[in-house]
Amino acid sequence: MEMNTFTTLFFTAVTVNIGIHLWLSRRHIQHILRHRAKVPNAFTDSIPLEAHQKAADYTVAGQRFGIYELFLGTLFLLLWTVGGGFDLLDRFWRGFEWSSIATGIAVLLSAFAIMGILDIPSSLYRTFVIEEKFGFNRTTLNVFISDTLKQTLLMFTIGAPLIGVVLWLMNNAGEFWWLYVWIVWMGFSLLMMWAFPTFIAPLFNKFEPLEDNELRTRIETLLERNGFSSQGIFIVDGSTRSSHGNAYFTGFGANKRIVFYDTLINDLEIDEIEAVLAHELGHFKRKHIIKQVVFMSVISLTGLALLGWLIKQDWFFNGLGVTQPSIYMALILFLMVSPIFSFFLGPMMAKLSRKFEFEADEYASQHADANKLISALVKLYKENANTLTPDPLYSAFHDSHPPAPVRIAHLESLKTAV
Repeated sequence: MEMNTFTTLFFTAVTVNIGIHLWLSRRHIQHILRHRAKVPNAFTDSIPLEAHQKAADYTVAGQRFGIYELFLGTLFLLLWTVGGGFDLLDRFWRGFEWSSIATGIAVLLSAFAIMGILDIPSSLYRTFVIEEKFGFNRTTLNVFISDTLKQTLLMFTIGAPLIGVVLWLMNNAGEFWWLYVWIVWMGFSLLMMWAFPTFIAPLFNKFEPLEDNELRTRIETLLERNGFSSQGIFIVDGSTRSSHGNAYFTGFGANKRIVFYDTLINDLEIDEIEAVLAHELGHFKRKHIIKQVVFMSVISLTGLALLGWLIKQDWFFNGLGVTQPSIYMALILFLMVSPIFSFFLGPMMAKLSRKFEFEADEYASQHADANKLISALVKLYKENANTLTPDPLYSAFHDSHPPAPVRIAHLESLKTAV
């Protein structure tokens, strides 16, 4: 490995990254354990101590395994880059003497496939040890294998043409290739948002139209009152894989769907489901999806422009263990190392997401019963074993949703305001 200044900078960034994440995880674990013996005052009447302690233990178990994954992931990153893994893979595929685009497609897809294989033991442990231990797992080994194979097939089916187009543009579109790649990427992202509910999600789950007439009428009335049109209201068989509950909007444009997990339908009352849907409608009415797309488009454009500069720098390749620069090696190196240098964006994005959650709660409190949203959230916290006592600093860095006590207090203040 040829050491240069960028290698030193990379090692420094990796060390800082792993140090901050380890420090935050340890804070989070210690904070949860300190508050394990007592249910927070706001939840003493709604969540028993046993459920609170289960949530604490579940979160701690996930965090401790996450520390192991942090070290393992960092080791793999170093082996792929400065350890010469990508360079070795590149030399292998170059031996076939294909075109640069075909070689690039082979290098990227094989690298992603190997990474996926290396991640399987961790996924198995999370699913069949941690989730099983706390009573959430309903996935069978056959379903796990089937899902993995389907994901791999999708990666090759969709990934190969996309990578081919990107590499062709990088090689043939001139100095501003990164702008054309950005246009293609944004178009692809919007296409996937549109296609996901109809063509991709049904490969993994069964989606059935909502049959409960009373609930469907309540939902349709709420949608009509808020000027929201969709392609239908569906129940997904989430219980085939997990007992966790959820609800979400999916799709884009005229291809939007409203999806409820069957576990959520079984756990909540009709008024609570309506309140949860009102919250999701708040995201739509406050244009949160559009704002997130715009934000991510700016980030991706900035990143591609940076890659357009890095691709001309030999020190970028040499510093990350690559002996023969190429457009596809620049792309995969950038995809792998950019999260290390941009981890500071995480807290910014989490803060923005929490702001959106507060705004959606405010919208829900105006168009549904805030008490019912509170009771629904409390049930979901209990059923999903969400900790009620996260470390504030860890939460500020990582959590896309406000901590349970903060969110419930905010909803209570909205009731008072009304």
